[in-house]
Amino acid sequence: MSHDPDIRPVNPLPPTVMALFLVILAMEGAFFLGSAGIIGGAGAVGWRLAWAQSFAFVPEIWWQMFELGQFPLSQLRRTLAYIFIHPNFTSAIFGGIMLLAMGKIVGEALGAFRALMIYLLSGVGGAIIYALLVPTGAPILGSFPAVYGMIGGFTFLVWLSLGMHGAPQARAFSLIAMLMAIQLIFSVFSGGMDWVADLGGFVTGFSVAALLVPGGWSRIIEKLRGR
Repeated sequence: MSHDPDIRPVNPLPPTVMALFLVILAMEGAFFLGSAGIIGGAGAVGWRLAWAQSFAFVPEIWWQMFELGQFPLSQLRRTLAYIFIHPNFTSAIFGGIMLLAMGKIVGEALGAFRALMIYLLSGVGGAIIYALLVPTGAPILGSFPAVYGMIGGFTFLVWLSLGMHGAPQARAFSLIAMLMAIQLIFSVFSGGMDWVADLGGFVTGFSVAALLVPGGWSRIIEKLRGR
């Protein structure tokens, strides 16, 4: 039996997805080494807190910018930068794993650059929707709104595939329904509203994927019209 040395047993991850994961990994590595006193000196112990204060997305700051009509970059950057800073190591690990899983699927289907667009725009969309629906909400940190955007992109691809095969397209939303149900249960005990940003990221990711796939948005319109 012939063997092709160019065939890989596992397809490589899209480069943009791997780059995003490495950014998360590098940030957590810096926080760990700083807290251990290995790099950065005495001030490095509080790096995570300092970065959280500088980059967390805060709805009240968002609304203050609109009230004042001033949009300084130091505050505007929070709308995207927050997805690269996590509140703790556990959150970073779960976010990174979900990014690799969803990013591989979306990246292979739509291309590495489009996967990057979905990720970044979902982070922004999740933050804005959070500010609109929870204007006095707590600051948010972490990649989950952007990762949920990847889930939104994946859901759109499944929705499209089911429609092409004449299967019930509602099945495409089973994953997000399960995840949101789990989050809502936890929010009952924690009182947190972070799930709003995650859901906003999902909606953004689904919408961006529809715009990136030729004819994708028109199929949604046709579905809404009942064709």
